Amino acid sequence: MDDPHYLSGLNLTGRRVVVFGGGSVAQRRLPRLISAGARVELVSPHTTPSVQGMADAGELVWHQRRYAEGDLRAAWYALACTNDPETNAAICAEAERERVFCVRADEGESGSAVTPATGRHGGLLFGVLSGGEPLRSAAVRDSMLDGLHAGTIEDGRQPYPEGTLPGVALVGGGPGDPDLITVRARRLLSRADVVVVDRLGPRELLDELAPEVEVIDAAKIPYGRAASQDVINRTLIEKAKEGKFVVRLKGGDPYLFGRGFEEVQACAEAGVPVTMVPGITSAFAVPAVADVPVTHRGVAHEVVVVSGHVAPGDERSLVDWSLLARMRGTIVLMMGVERLPKFAAALLEGGRPGDTPVAVVEDGTMRTQRVLRSTLASVAEEAEAAGVRPPAVIVFGPVAGLDRNQAG
Repeated sequence: MDDPHYLSGLNLTGRRVVVFGGGSVAQRRLPRLISAGARVELVSPHTTPSVQGMADAGELVWHQRRYAEGDLRAAWYALACTNDPETNAAICAEAERERVFCVRADEGESGSAVTPATGRHGGLLFGVLSGGEPLRSAAVRDSMLDGLHAGTIEDGRQPYPEGTLPGVALVGGGPGDPDLITVRARRLLSRADVVVVDRLGPRELLDELAPEVEVIDAAKIPYGRAASQDVINRTLIEKAKEGKFVVRLKGGDPYLFGRGFEEVQACAEAGVPVTMVPGITSAFAVPAVADVPVTHRGVAHEVVVVSGHVAPGDERSLVDWSLLARMRGTIVLMMGVERLPKFAAALLEGGRPGDTPVAVVEDGTMRTQRVLRSTLASVAEEAEAAGVRPPAVIVFGPVAGLDRNQAG
C-alpha cells in the first residue's frame, strides 16, 4: 500500500516545539529541529549526555520532569519519544485535542505526523516515507544523496547567469581513498566545468565526471617534472574568468603543506572568488589507517607536523630540529622520504633515543598501502632496503610502537 501521508515543509523558526523523552530518539531528532530554528522545549526527567549538552549550551529549554497535561498548549509541533507507551498515547491524545501535529516514536501509525528520512544537497531538502519501513526510507534517501553527490542524478540547478563569475573551489580531496573525500567536496566536483588536479588527489573520482568537463593535470610529481605554482595560479584565474566553475582538487588538506593559500591569494589579487573546502589531512588519516594514533592518553600530549621539503641545516629551513628532538611527543613528517637519513640523524643528534619507535606508511589508504615499523636508529637503512617511495607519512614517537591488541 502506498504511504498515505501528505508531505509538507514546516517553517518552525521561532515556533514552540515540544519533545517528550530525552533518550536516543530525541538525541537524533533534536539537532534538525534546532537547526530549523524551532524554539525547542524538552520534557523529560533524564537525558543522554549529548542532549544535556544541548540544554547546557542554551540550544533548548529542558523541563526536568515527566509529561503533564497542558504541556502542548501554544505548541506547533510535538514528538512523543518517551519509553512509556501509555505516556506517549496520552501525549498524542492531548495533541489531537490541541490540534498539534505529533510524531509518536514507538508507534508511528498512531501519531498524526511521521518523521521522514531527510537529505540535504546543494540547497535541496527532501524527505522519503515508505509506509512504516524506516530502513527502506533511509536506504532510498542514501541512494538519492549518493546520486546527487556524484552527479548521476540531476539536481535541476540552473546554470550560472550570463556574465557572472562562478570562480574557484579549492577542494581538499583527502588522503587518497575516494571514499574519504567530504560530502561538500564531492558535490562541488559534480558541478565543475574545469578540474585542476594534483597527482595525489583522489583520481578515481575523475572517471565520474561528465565527458565535457575539462581535466587539467597539475603534474606536481615529487622530485620530478612539475608545473610551477605560477602556471597553476594562472590556469585557475584564466579558466574562472572565462566564466567556468573551476575545482582545484588537491590531495589531503589544501592548507597543510599544500600551497593552498598561495592559490587563494593569487585568485583574490585577480578578483576571482574562492570557496575553500577543507580535506581530511594525510598527516593524521594515514597513520590512523595504519593503527598509529598520533596521540594516546598517557603516551603523547603533543603532535608536531613537519615538512620534509628541505633538510635540517638548509638555509631555507624554518624548523628547529634540536627543539623537536627534545620533545617527548609525536612528530609527523610529510614529504620526508628522500631526506629521511638526514631527518633521523638530526633527531638522534638532538637527543632522541635510538629506540624511539617509527612508522612509515606508504600510499596510505590506498590498495598499495605498505607499513614499515622500525626505530629511529634503523629507519633510514630499513626504509631504503624496503624500497619505500613517496608518498609516505613518517611518524616518530612512542605512539608508533602501540599495539591495538595490547591494553594500554
